[in-house]
Amino acid sequence: MPLTIVLLGAILSIACENDTKDIDRLANIKAEEAVDISKDVTVIYSDSAKVKAELKAPEMRVYHDSTGNYEFKKGVLIIFFDEHAKEMQRVTSEYALQKKLEGLTEFRNNVVITKVDGTVIKTEELIYDENNKKYYGSQPITAEYNDGRTSAQGTSFTANEDFNDIRFMNGTAIHYPSSDSQLPSFGN
Repeated sequence: MPLTIVLLGAILSIACENDTKDIDRLANIKAEEAVDISKDVTVIYSDSAKVKAELKAPEMRVYHDSTGNYEFKKGVLIIFFDEHAKEMQRVTSEYALQKKLEGLTEFRNNVVITKVDGTVIKTEELIYDENNKKYYGSQPITAEYNDGRTSAQGTSFTANEDFNDIRFMNGTAIHYPSSDSQLPSFGN
């Protein structure tokens, strides 16, 4: 009889130890994220029955937590239209995050802005501030203008919504004048 009690006690203590380990493991599991994942997404943004932009992405994640963020881990393309539904510019990036509560949209990794006039702007970071209707970034930026004769670079920047007014910080630019330029000649 004493051997049976010892064996039963050993079995129960092992069972209790496993139960304690399982309880600890379960207690440390974080709650699953509440997220919707959509594939091959096209979203049309309109205001007063006028199309303002079209977003395309291979994947969109919508987080149903306190942030309400939209995340594009596989890249994004946004086409912006003017009041006559003509394309004004495109923004592409390999990653994007819309922070709905903060009114910010971040584009990261190989960000390219292509304007309808042929100007191409490249950076690794582009942030859109919806409240102030401006773009900015703290990463280097380059712009190749549509005239084929002007390029500019900067260590960071701010820009208006349509990228017609870009303010380069620590900027440099190269401009090759045309033969009919009104610039003065030096030494000839």
